Amino acid sequence: MSAETGSTEPSENAVVSDLLASFLSETDSLCTAAKTAIAAASDESMLEKARIEFLGARSGRLKAMTQLLSGLTAVDRPAGGKQFNEAKATITALFSAARERIAAAQTKDGLAVVDAIDVTLPGERVRIGHVHPLTQTIRRVQEIMSRLGFESVDGPEVEDQWHNFEALAIGAEHPARDPLDNFYLAVAQGTEPLLLRSQTSTVQIRVMEKRRPPLRIVSLGRVYRPDTADATHYPMFHQVEGLLIEPGTTMAHLKSVLHFFASSFLGGDVRVRFRPSFFPFTEPSVEVDMEWDGRWIEMGGAGMVDPAVLESVGYDPDAVSGFAFGLGVERIAARRYGVADIRDFYRNDVRFLEQF
Repeated sequence: MSAETGSTEPSENAVVSDLLASFLSETDSLCTAAKTAIAAASDESMLEKARIEFLGARSGRLKAMTQLLSGLTAVDRPAGGKQFNEAKATITALFSAARERIAAAQTKDGLAVVDAIDVTLPGERVRIGHVHPLTQTIRRVQEIMSRLGFESVDGPEVEDQWHNFEALAIGAEHPARDPLDNFYLAVAQGTEPLLLRSQTSTVQIRVMEKRRPPLRIVSLGRVYRPDTADATHYPMFHQVEGLLIEPGTTMAHLKSVLHFFASSFLGGDVRVRFRPSFFPFTEPSVEVDMEWDGRWIEMGGAGMVDPAVLESVGYDPDAVSGFAFGLGVERIAARRYGVADIRDFYRNDVRFLEQF
């Protein structure tokens, strides 16, 4: 029927199905939303978030539009496909332009601000650490004593009272066992209290229990005493103790060993002298002084091993004898390096440690 006779048949170009119209409207809305999100992106992370929302391969909004496209009729699909491809090209172009915009904002004089490297600047020197002065001292002591045939040994820092006191002839009533002078540890009820070792003589006892004479050992390690920290005291410090057990050992051997050690460690002409003293585990006992650089320095204690100590580990005091000596590592290190306050060894001040 013609238009003149009131025909209701629409022209071919004017026919647009409701489904296609909805698809075209959705596509236009998607482009508008993408343009707004991309324009609001001020950095790479925001732009990447927008890219995933609209162009994501799995759950992007443009990906969802392909399902609507597949739902169009064969007649409508060409028009819908054309609109879809134009929308995809538009959104992709918007992202490319946004990347250039953000990159330009992050550059200065043609170089990226974040990634720029000024090759004219001097390089940063890598700071390489070195061995702590106390460790250097311990290794030096071990090396010197090894020349005389002394073996370096160590033992547990948590000790029982037998090895820390009783085997060294320190009786139950001796003031050295006072809780104010030791770090006793809480243990299960009914168990003998343990403590942090107060001397490395405990190592000597443990070695003598397992070995028979002749014996030459030097024990080095941490010991603990509840002293107030000051220039010459610290609640944790290092101790070196030497022990020699052989037939016919005398005080002359002890003095010659200490003189050799002092000369090797301090360097130059060193004299050694003994002053009478008392220690429960040596008899006779002496304090050891060393003259170095024109003045006498107290270095530690020494003496002949008490026969009672030898008997406690099963040695025959009529067949063998021996000497023992003990020196504070911090003390001899401070003397050697001219350090006035041993607390400096533990302050981790790089300005101090770099000097060694």
